[in-house]
Amino acid sequence: MKTAISSFISSAAVIFLLSVFVSDISAQERMVEIESAVTTQDQVTINGQRIRYEATAGTQPVWGNDGEPIASLFYVYYRRTDVEDVSTRPLVFSFNGGPGSASVWMHIGYTGPRFLNIDDEGFPVQPYGVVENNHSILDVADIVYIDPVNTGFSRIVGDADRSNFFGVNADINYLAEWIDNFVGRHNRWTSPKYLKGESYGTTRVAGLARRLQSSHWMYINGVILVSPTGLGLEPPAMTPRSEILKLPYYAATAWYHDALAPDLQRLDLYDILPEVEEFTIEEYLPAVAMGGFLDEERRDEIAGTVSRYSGIDKQHILNHNLTIPTGFFWKELLRDQGLTVGRLDSRYRGIDRMDAGERYDHDPALTSWNHSFTPAINHYLREHLGYETDLKYNIFGPVHPWDRSNDTTGEDLRRAMGENPFMHVMIQAGYYDGATDYFSAKYVMWNMDRSGKVKDRLRFEGYRSGHMMYLRQEDLVTSNEHIRDFIRNSMTSGEPARY
Repeated sequence: MKTAISSFISSAAVIFLLSVFVSDISAQERMVEIESAVTTQDQVTINGQRIRYEATAGTQPVWGNDGEPIASLFYVYYRRTDVEDVSTRPLVFSFNGGPGSASVWMHIGYTGPRFLNIDDEGFPVQPYGVVENNHSILDVADIVYIDPVNTGFSRIVGDADRSNFFGVNADINYLAEWIDNFVGRHNRWTSPKYLKGESYGTTRVAGLARRLQSSHWMYINGVILVSPTGLGLEPPAMTPRSEILKLPYYAATAWYHDALAPDLQRLDLYDILPEVEEFTIEEYLPAVAMGGFLDEERRDEIAGTVSRYSGIDKQHILNHNLTIPTGFFWKELLRDQGLTVGRLDSRYRGIDRMDAGERYDHDPALTSWNHSFTPAINHYLREHLGYETDLKYNIFGPVHPWDRSNDTTGEDLRRAMGENPFMHVMIQAGYYDGATDYFSAKYVMWNMDRSGKVKDRLRFEGYRSGHMMYLRQEDLVTSNEHIRDFIRNSMTSGEPARY
């Protein structure tokens, strides 16, 4: 009996020690590497020209106030290898949004040298993977794709305070320090520099433009805002004004789905939108501003015009006090067909459990994108770029609660432009984007510079697609060419920075 018990204890001890050992190995493997880098050589054909480049996938620390690492950020750095003089070679820092989103979308869906396998309209296809992106901007600029803390393979180190990272201004502060460190490590201080952000990433890069100039004395040639947020300038999300500004987007979406009157459907989208924009600013906005004191006859007239442009029945518009809540629009527009339309890209259609209700069950655009991007980026980073880790690649990571207080990023960007005569800004927006609609982006642009003193350095480009307008092949070509043109026009050679 004693032998049996001893044998049992001995076996249990071995199992326990083995489990601890395996647990330690597992924990070690799943910990972020504070410093790492894997470099591969490759090439891509862009506009008929074969471009040789190196891709470095790695991690670089975020340093705390006492010089200790408090986080490690994952990045992929693409550098064209046949350029000897980097002093004239543009360097683009690219971010996506969320907040809480990895910088995956524009990486393998827009400007990088590899493009995910989707159809010409952006829908997922199998097998998953990537192909050459013949429209990448790598021919004219080197690019760094950065995953903020808790996105991609980026993580907090140790017990660092989450408030160092998860908020409008905290995000800008630590990323500015990280960029400063990256530029120093890679000897790119003399290179013309650009910031590119999508969605919440536009809030990020607008703030970074000012922070890099004011605290790091790093001056930026250009900022590209893709599907921009309000930058602290848009009307609050639940005010009538924000819903009014969405009418041109509603019109574009209704036109795409053949939900307008025949005379409007016969027109091209570019013929309809100026008409709707003019009505929105000159008639719709002033009418709703009068609230309950608007004359009943005028109220009925405005509701009729809004119905005509939106494809939504007039009575629904009257029931909503002349406005159309976005959630209701996505559910109502194609309700008679048993379909919903997407938030991020309203060309996408979805189906719900039932046709009744005020909101859809899911955004068909986002689920489609997650379907195609997630396997593609995991395959690409590991198999193509050779980055090995047991960490989960967070397409969306845990970053909440997010401190949105004191968002002055729109004014920060205007001030940065005022301080830097070289800085240009370009907005790129999709007409079918219901999350950050294109007309609200115009509103932000107009109100960022109410004096009109920097409007000659502000540029707007619109596309016949949604939030990620680059997923549509036709717009991928055009939007990347717009970036090339923007970079060329914002480059200088020997001119003094003065007014």
